[in-house]
Amino acid sequence: MQLTPDNLSQLDFVKSPLMPAIVQDAATGQILMQGFMNDAAIAATFEKQLVTFYSRSKQRLWTKGEESNNVLKLVSAHTDCDQDSILILASPDGPTCHLGTQSCFGDAKPATSFLAQLEQVIVARKNDDPASSYTASLFAKDISRSCQKVGEEGVEVALAAMKQDKDELVNESADLLYHLLVLLQRSNSSLKEVVNCLESRHKPS
Repeated sequence: MQLTPDNLSQLDFVKSPLMPAIVQDAATGQILMQGFMNDAAIAATFEKQLVTFYSRSKQRLWTKGEESNNVLKLVSAHTDCDQDSILILASPDGPTCHLGTQSCFGDAKPATSFLAQLEQVIVARKNDDPASSYTASLFAKDISRSCQKVGEEGVEVALAAMKQDKDELVNESADLLYHLLVLLQRSNSSLKEVVNCLESRHKPS
């Protein structure tokens, strides 16, 4: 169930005054951290739009990033079928772990999550110096160049598949995905919109 400020009373704090709360990167699907929330913490999370826990060591509410500024911006909150644990989808502003890594769980993440990370890198680099960034150089050229690159890489993928050259197929597919992400950004579109389109086609009738 998706949580809103209006249905927080459905959370079952009778079993325990603290609930485990898992935070997941809304863009990549990577699990970022786990903490604990009481009713005040989840209410504060919605009020501030920043993920807030109850700190067992500090014995108070603690907003992630209140000292480091590496906050977790709330995207949505959900509870499980028993209403006694919480899943937070968030947008991280900086590394989540105090050790400086993106996640407190190291590099454990879905293999496909890198596509979302790559899209973020493309967005960050599109206004860089074209002389020092290939990505920026693509944005500096007319959009027809990006269209041409997607077409060229698509042909290369097909040729590699025809030759049954697996290594070349993987490499050319990587080039195609990269240039497709660039073209989507140049067209004010996103990977999320493409995924949503695919998902809508495969919903049970």
